[in-house]
Amino acid sequence: MNVIYAEIQQLHSPQYFLSSGAMQPNPEVPQRAERLLDAALKCGLKHIEPPDYGLDPVAAIHTPEYLQFLQNIYRRWGYIEGASAEVIPNIHPDRRDGAYPASAVGQAGFHMADTSCPISAETWRSALASAHTAVHGAQLLLDGAAACYALARPPGHHAARDFAAGFCYLNNTAAAAQTLRTRFERVAILDIDVHHGNGTQDIFYHRPDVLTVSIHADPVRFYPFFWGHASERGTGPGKGYNLNLPLPRGTEDSGYLKTLDQALARISAFAPQAMVVALGLDAYAGDPLKGLAVSTAGFGKIASRIASLGLPTLLVQEGGYLCPALGENLASFLEGFGPGSL
Repeated sequence: MNVIYAEIQQLHSPQYFLSSGAMQPNPEVPQRAERLLDAALKCGLKHIEPPDYGLDPVAAIHTPEYLQFLQNIYRRWGYIEGASAEVIPNIHPDRRDGAYPASAVGQAGFHMADTSCPISAETWRSALASAHTAVHGAQLLLDGAAACYALARPPGHHAARDFAAGFCYLNNTAAAAQTLRTRFERVAILDIDVHHGNGTQDIFYHRPDVLTVSIHADPVRFYPFFWGHASERGTGPGKGYNLNLPLPRGTEDSGYLKTLDQALARISAFAPQAMVVALGLDAYAGDPLKGLAVSTAGFGKIASRIASLGLPTLLVQEGGYLCPALGENLASFLEGFGPGSL
């Protein structure tokens, strides 16, 4: 198995985010990728750099309005007297169908759903390289690989068609799934991050060609709060092609694996030709964001059950934050996925 990662992804280094009204150090730091890459290499994966795919893969899933915003907002923000060092919104619309503002401040509020995704001088370049990492993994599957690991950082599953959120700017998982759709009629996405992949859901909610399944901590009292509930099943032609499986806070291995079996049964019924796994390691009991209580060994069991579907599978890194066991959790997952894939 290859691990795909571009060094340019390290350039994005957000400093702070607002949590419960207080400024906190941003946990989505470059050291995450260093720790994960080291673990992948120790597992025997071969590191390859992705080529530059340009805008095509992200333009297929994000609005041009949003992509123009991401490319230009840092420069425009700098023209504001007294502006913060990073782009951070201070106003948000109460609906998505209102007027589109011309000001940098108004557009920041429209295209940034929360304060956890500050934009710096290097954010756009790193985010685009992260998307290319996932897209290249999908391309390797199209070329015949059985499995690949895309070390996508910054992550992507909270990024919707036209807004950033939750440390995410471009939806890497969605870009990969859309790339797979160029050849495969049906593609499944399984999101095992501790947080619901609301951005991925937003992108595919109306479509029957991509099944989205997410296992996550119940959003009734956990980020992203407004999305990820079991009643959300899709809309229009996509009705019945979205499955959310929220879990009680603190769910351990046994409860998680039982719910995973439900997810895999739904994926099997969809009969996809390929699968993208949004690999969040933040379901770990010791992760700083503390939502679920999966053990290090549990990640190996999760991976083994996912691999049992026998599908061409792309693993796209999502959450999983700095803690002593971060690398061990990835190693457990990769080894559980199967020695034949390493």
